[in-house]
Amino acid sequence: MSQSLSSILVHVVFSTKQRKPMIKDSERDELHAYTGGIVSRLNGTLLRAGSVEDHIHLLVAHPRTCAPADLIQEIKTGFSKWIKTKGRIYEYFHWQSGLRFLPLAPLRQRCEAFFPSIRYHWLYASGAIIGGY
Repeated sequence: MSQSLSSILVHVVFSTKQRKPMIKDSERDELHAYTGGIVSRLNGTLLRAGSVEDHIHLLVAHPRTCAPADLIQEIKTGFSKWIKTKGRIYEYFHWQSGLRFLPLAPLRQRCEAFFPSIRYHWLYASGAIIGGY
């Protein structure tokens, strides 16, 4: 019996157009779940998701039958269509054209440990939290 196997873990990061703070806290959990559905439909697995107002991090078990660019395009397009149904505030929502796509297989545990602290990390790095509080 022949079969094809792959195990490609990637950390994907992309941001809103011009890094506008468009991702609201009230939409965050649903955004992550919806994104997981898109990845699943393409035969991948969303292992972790984290986001702040202007960008999102995804840890994905990349589907072997989908090119990286196609996966990202499907996520961005699907999310954009969905968020625009959430109200007029999102009428002009767009993703920035660039992204980071980092293969991570040997670093999975370290990467997964980062996801719960994304919001704190971002607030601290941006200066919103002074002195580490």
